[in-house]
Amino acid sequence: MVMDHRQNHLEGIRALLSVAIYPLQMIVNLPRSGGEWIAETFATRRMLQQSNTALHKENLLLRAEQQKLESLKMENMRLRNLVDSAFKLGERVLIAELIAVDLDPYRHQVLINKGSTSEVFEGQPALDAYAVMGQVTHVTPFTATVLLITDASHGLPVQVNRNGLRTIALGTGHIDRLELSHLPNNADIKVGDQLVTSGLGGRFPPGYPVAEVTSVTPNPGQPFASVLARPISKLEQARETMLVWRLDTLYNYSPTAAPSSEAEQTEKEPTP
Repeated sequence: MVMDHRQNHLEGIRALLSVAIYPLQMIVNLPRSGGEWIAETFATRRMLQQSNTALHKENLLLRAEQQKLESLKMENMRLRNLVDSAFKLGERVLIAELIAVDLDPYRHQVLINKGSTSEVFEGQPALDAYAVMGQVTHVTPFTATVLLITDASHGLPVQVNRNGLRTIALGTGHIDRLELSHLPNNADIKVGDQLVTSGLGGRFPPGYPVAEVTSVTPNPGQPFASVLARPISKLEQARETMLVWRLDTLYNYSPTAAPSSEAEQTEKEPTP
């Protein structure tokens, strides 16, 4: 032992013995190391599952947020188009949202969230960012009903923008079709002509886009031709509408105008 301590003669023997004993040490430590490995494996698997579940939920939330942002983006674009159209009109307008659509296939009308408290009145024109949609037919304090131009009971005075030819655009009950009535077979109208409001009747201001002619069929045996047109407004896609006040309706429907006129009439009446 003294010689081994000073000259390390038994170092090689100890190395050989440690190599021979190593498998026994591994066998002895196998249950403990195996248990630790299994525990670590299951813990890692559980953590991965939890992480995967959390990431899946986060992904769903992000997708929902993305859809919401896309919806807000499209709504912003629609509202900007409406605002731009309002500036182009140069008249007083009010933007209203559609809150209900009539499911009756024989009636084309929508319900909006503006009523008499917002000075909406019957006969008021309703437009989208592209063209005329219809007119108000019924008003309550907080809502109003808009009859679309495609309703079978609706008629709108229009004129051909190219030459000023006047006619009536009648609703057909189909959301994508209008019929032009009382046009002779030799009338100067052709496919592609744009129809605008003529201003006759006093409801719709002149010059608003309405429809585009899609079919012109002369009827030799009849006094009038068969002419069809497609509305320019996006009636099936619209979520907002613009209510328009003409300058004359602003004065006629002003809440302060009526009392003043009554007062003037009272002043003009002779006193007994």
